[in-house]
Amino acid sequence: MEFLQIISPEDYRVQEIYDSYCTTFQEDERRDWDKLVTLFTNPKVKMLSVLHDTKNIGYLIIWELSRFHFIEHFEVFPEFRSRNLGSLITESLAESYPRLILEIEPEHLGEDAKRRYFFYQKNGFRLIDEMYVQPSYGKDKKPLNLWLLANHTPENLQAVKEEIYDIVYH
Repeated sequence: MEFLQIISPEDYRVQEIYDSYCTTFQEDERRDWDKLVTLFTNPKVKMLSVLHDTKNIGYLIIWELSRFHFIEHFEVFPEFRSRNLGSLITESLAESYPRLILEIEPEHLGEDAKRRYFFYQKNGFRLIDEMYVQPSYGKDKKPLNLWLLANHTPENLQAVKEEIYDIVYH
């Protein structure tokens, strides 16, 4: 498993990532193209292409915050799912970034949400906040009631949430 940072929106992989991102994540769960492109100028965020056996199998958008890394988006492309690659990615990722936090839909919202929650539990994440609200990504987009998961125990959950709100969703 290899993670390659994409440093420019002109990189050929960005359009493939954005197309899949728009298919996988609902409108309220994602940035529009113009806002996604601005991430490349932010030193706190990395877009990582995930390679396995020389194939681009997915991507991560990860934020380097003060005491943890925040996974804003993580996707294994549909043609590579159900091969245990997601677990291999989270295992490799945890080696490089041992303090991870991410958002997911609450498990009661459907079979996909339940499956996703089980996946993260199986890979060392636990629920740290079930009252978390993801701020709106912009005009005509709604804030979302999500769960916050981590692979460690944050010292101050309120400070974690404030940092995510201030830096990721500013």
